[in-house]
Amino acid sequence: MEENSMNKPPIWFWIVSIVALIWNLMGVGAYIAQAYITDDALAALPESDRVMYENLPAWYTAAFALAVFGGALGCIGLIIRKKWAYYLFLIGAIAALVQMSYITFSLNMANAMTPMIIVVAIALLWLSKHATKKGWIS
Repeated sequence: MEENSMNKPPIWFWIVSIVALIWNLMGVGAYIAQAYITDDALAALPESDRVMYENLPAWYTAAFALAVFGGALGCIGLIIRKKWAYYLFLIGAIAALVQMSYITFSLNMANAMTPMIIVVAIALLWLSKHATKKGWIS
């Protein structure tokens, strides 16, 4: 489908896409803060938090990165109306599920954000598929 023949997305699509980009950029910020935490900042944490951060497995950090960068890039894909956004959301959703499972079942640290992160990831995956079917992105 040529770009000129695409259907025009409704205003709510743009609002959701921009809000979702902001949400995912906050996740990118959280990832960067965690991945590049300084020794001084780590030392200032309570001992239990410091030990947790020092012992996070590399695969967890990789899942965190895939989740937030996949989500952010997927949102950019929605905004520029590209259907490859779906694949980035798929990667991000799987990574978020892995990350949140570790937080829930291994660290016993689940909170209200844990299911919200999964719901948003799945909703964005659905939105990208829906937008493709409607011809809003190609």
